[in-house]
Amino acid sequence: MSENDLLNGNFVAWMDAKEGKESDIVISSRIRLARNLQDISFPYFMNAEKAQQSMQEISEAWRQSDNGLLSSLKLLSFNEISAWDRQILVEKHLISPEHGVAEDANRGLLVSEDGSIAIMINEEDHLRIQVVLPGLQLEKCHELAQIVDDELEKRLDFAFNEQRGYLTSCPTNVGTGMRASVMLHLPGIAISGQRSRIFQNIHQLGMAVRGLYGEGTEIIGNYVQLSNQITLGQSENEIITNLGIITRQMVEQEKILRKSLQQDMRYQLEDRVGRAYGILTHARVINSNEALTLLSDVRLGMDLGIIQGISPYLINQLVVAIKPAHLQKRSGGEMEAFMRDVKRAEVIKEILFKSKQSEVELGKEE
Repeated sequence: MSENDLLNGNFVAWMDAKEGKESDIVISSRIRLARNLQDISFPYFMNAEKAQQSMQEISEAWRQSDNGLLSSLKLLSFNEISAWDRQILVEKHLISPEHGVAEDANRGLLVSEDGSIAIMINEEDHLRIQVVLPGLQLEKCHELAQIVDDELEKRLDFAFNEQRGYLTSCPTNVGTGMRASVMLHLPGIAISGQRSRIFQNIHQLGMAVRGLYGEGTEIIGNYVQLSNQITLGQSENEIITNLGIITRQMVEQEKILRKSLQQDMRYQLEDRVGRAYGILTHARVINSNEALTLLSDVRLGMDLGIIQGISPYLINQLVVAIKPAHLQKRSGGEMEAFMRDVKRAEVIKEILFKSKQSEVELGKEE
């Protein structure tokens, strides 16, 4: 894998809906493990010397590994890639927004060719091991994350306490150090007006509900990130099992509401989907929030058979391709907000037309 393949190509593994269960509703599954080195201050308190030591020890453990999964990863040092490219990694869900802001030789990313495995170095913790796959695949994500974790732990001494478990910068991650999450597309729940009630119930079950890019981001386009809030006192298997149960309940609720909408509001729903598709394929200027909202309607129409001829992959690709760094990368230069809105409209038409627009049909479901 070359660096350009990752930063210029649109594809990352979680976009491929054909590979995941319940992928019409569950966009992706993610497991993230937070780990810190025993004898080095946590990142918030590290000086440059300790940050360099952390980077060196982690890099050396990776280089020395004879495990094919770990040795196949590519190391990106953040002082060697541009701010745009770091933001592209954020927009592809490969690193956190906080990790992408720093141009630092002692920050970096170990990442697989398809982006399914990404290890952030010197973010909030020394190591954040992340596995992201399409659809509902929490167990598979956990399996891969455990392989990487075990292989690194052969050569690195992780901060661990017998009573508290793995020690992390944020107290809410202490214990397993694991965050399990799923990205869901829930237009049925939103259109039916039940979002507030359902999300309140989820909070009471110890789960967090966030927007497309996690903590601190609002819910736009009916894309919701659901994750565990508690890591202490629960095993990794318990966390995954609980999240899986709640996710399946959400999926079933969403399916019921979609069916109800299609039965009770067929013409209104077809009109909504058709208008969304019409705007997306003819607009000259469109902002990010409007684009995500309309893409949500088109995706719903595609899942219900109202629109035929568009693949889920193209919708997933568009959700990323319309983000600011991707737009500016395509244009080859920095753009003001208005010109990004112009470019976004162009990109949406370009990608949607890849779906063989002559075969796209509206309102054909009987």
